[in-house]
Amino acid sequence: MSTAMTEVSMDQGTVKIIVKWSGKEYELTLGEQETVGELKKAIHKETGVRSDRQKLLNLKLKGKSPDDDCRLSHMKLKQGFKLMMMGSLEEDIAEATTTPTCLPEVVNDLDIEDEEVSVVNEDVYLAKIQKRVKEYKIKMLNEPRENKKLLVLDIDYTLFDHRSAAEQGVELMRPYLHEFLKSAYEDYDIVIWSATGMKWIEEKMKLLGVSTHPDYKIIFYLDSAAMISVFTTRYGVVDVKPLGVIWGKFEQFTSKNTIMFDDIRRNFIMNPKNGLRIRAFRQAHLNRENDKELLYLSRYLRDLAKNCDDFTKVDHRDWDRYRPNSL
Repeated sequence: MSTAMTEVSMDQGTVKIIVKWSGKEYELTLGEQETVGELKKAIHKETGVRSDRQKLLNLKLKGKSPDDDCRLSHMKLKQGFKLMMMGSLEEDIAEATTTPTCLPEVVNDLDIEDEEVSVVNEDVYLAKIQKRVKEYKIKMLNEPRENKKLLVLDIDYTLFDHRSAAEQGVELMRPYLHEFLKSAYEDYDIVIWSATGMKWIEEKMKLLGVSTHPDYKIIFYLDSAAMISVFTTRYGVVDVKPLGVIWGKFEQFTSKNTIMFDDIRRNFIMNPKNGLRIRAFRQAHLNRENDKELLYLSRYLRDLAKNCDDFTKVDHRDWDRYRPNSL
């Protein structure tokens, strides 16, 4: 699957569009009287993604996706409007349906074990966290509930394979996602934290049906602006997700009752005892029939909530071998 973000501006009867797709930018200029269908054709010509493969996620007219014959002038697009597209090239779709003969090992993490202690108590980073607590604005979706633990979830490669080819977003959803969230919701308030922009988070949650599911609620989303940069001796500057941003805003959540799932360990370098590195969900077309990670983690979360008063006393790296009576 590919992601495109399109910046649109109206100027003297024309629509100027910068399509950001697959790491590249494509500049388009269309007449404002041209249609959405003609916009799709222009995108196809520049990117190679066929019009019928394109899903323009947040291009709306009165709350609905516009028909292809809708003129761009009717969209009343504001200066700098960003349009997200999902779609796949034909060759990517063909490749996705063919099982490769060999799969290289994917390494997408840093060996940060020796770095954790050296950064966790640095005054400069604690000051950055306090600044986020003071200045970062959280849009509440639902209110926290009394006596609930906190589960913080990454999106990409944790809940969703955002790189593989697919025609529909549901094909890239990690198996058992809704069952997992429903089960976790019994004991945990749930927060989504992604190292992307808020618009993209909102669209992914809509695409996966998370934002409207009747059996669980997300209390809020955090985006890349809530992260901080830290310096490590071995790897230089890296961006991380400090849970102190949440703890500073919500007194009921602390290190004792919070757990974060992320496929990249360095994201919880500031809170190593509260992070669980989940196995990355990649190549959805090959793995969605066999991936049961969320199913097994549901049981772990339930056991943890019922039997542990302090999550920092558990080694979450050994979650699959955790037994309540081992504390």
